[in-house]
Amino acid sequence: MVTMGQCYYNETIGFFYNNSGKELSSHWRPKDVVVVALGLTVSVLVLLTNLLVIAAIASNRRFHQPIYYLLGNLAAADLFAGVAYLFLMFHTGPRTARLSLQGWFLRQGLLDTSLTASVATLLAIAVERHRSVMAVQLHSRLPRGRVIMLIVGVWVAALGLGLLPARSWHCLCALDRCSRMAPLLSRSYLAVWALSSLLVFLLMVAVYTRIFFYVRRRVQRMAEHVSCHPRYRETTLSLVKTVVIILGAFVICWTPGQVVLLLDGLGCKSCNVLAVEKYFLLLAEANSLVNAVVYSCRDAEMRRTFRRLLCCLCLRQSDHKSVRYTPSTQTGTSTRIMLPENGHPLMDSTL
Repeated sequence: MVTMGQCYYNETIGFFYNNSGKELSSHWRPKDVVVVALGLTVSVLVLLTNLLVIAAIASNRRFHQPIYYLLGNLAAADLFAGVAYLFLMFHTGPRTARLSLQGWFLRQGLLDTSLTASVATLLAIAVERHRSVMAVQLHSRLPRGRVIMLIVGVWVAALGLGLLPARSWHCLCALDRCSRMAPLLSRSYLAVWALSSLLVFLLMVAVYTRIFFYVRRRVQRMAEHVSCHPRYRETTLSLVKTVVIILGAFVICWTPGQVVLLLDGLGCKSCNVLAVEKYFLLLAEANSLVNAVVYSCRDAEMRRTFRRLLCCLCLRQSDHKSVRYTPSTQTGTSTRIMLPENGHPLMDSTL
């Protein structure tokens, strides 16, 4: 990426921020405090929620099926995103100026890798749900090897995109190509990242639209033979609701950030992207919390597993406080959890 025959590997962070026109504060401003407070709150919620999802999938044998491997991978990617954002919160504001170039690329790479893995897993889930619905397969009959390859592919792509800026896709040797939002990265990197996320969204729209129309046709055919049982109308409405929630959550959380990334990547000088970048990044991070609700918490069996895990945690805490322990009480509690006899239905809340 050398254009003028000169690279600036030995310069400070302040040098690149000054070059891009991005302010590098030397003290904590009210805006910085608000962003860090919100960021820490979101990060902790993301960590706790996705840890609960991973624990539920690991503890319940009904979830030891290929499609839930993808849900587990989504939770792992979002957990990683929570860690990456937590790392950012402890290395932002006035602390940014004290970072080395390698430290800054590490901070950025963690975010890029985790968010890429999360978005790519969303697309993988959509593709696998499409395949299972079209083939009229139960979760357990999804090819295990195919799902594992999808997961490996997701992380290879995420690591590749996260490591590229530190290796080559930066502007240390071409200062005129530096972005304003990320002063050490090339504008073309931001544009490609934003366009990639837009492509993922369009593919998700196409996949879920196809699923919706396919299921609606099947429901209509079945309704003709069972005198339009109200349950079929409920199935269609539930499907519409799920599709709207999935796509709506993605749009709300990701679109603002992708727009400012694209504007900065295209070199829009009149666009005040720096005024909103931190808040839009926080909104994108919040998607890691929303994913757990949309893809896991709406599953009835998953909610039962959450309650069991939380109840077990509460019981353990109460056992430490109580002097006497009655096994029959715990046994009675556990037997009240009723599980469906035929496993998970094809049309579940995860789509």
